[in-house]
Amino acid sequence: MNGVKEQVRDFIVANFLFGDAFRMPGEAESLIEKGIIDSTGILELIGFLESTFDFHVEDAETVPQNLDSVSNLARYISEKKSAG
Repeated sequence: MNGVKEQVRDFIVANFLFGDAFRMPGEAESLIEKGIIDSTGILELIGFLESTFDFHVEDAETVPQNLDSVSNLARYISEKKSAG
């Protein structure tokens, strides 16, 4: 799962923090509350997940429990990959 976390972190740093890894919040911190990702950013994140990890994000799955921190994202990706 560490490889997944690294991919997610790299995407966030490159696309939302413009390469400034020092601004990356901790793995369990909210990306929305920290102002890293907004509603448009969630759509970009979903596109990244679908293209990188080859699964479809259902509308009902677009909740903070799945998408709002690196830890939540890694768990969600792992669950989707094992279910698919």
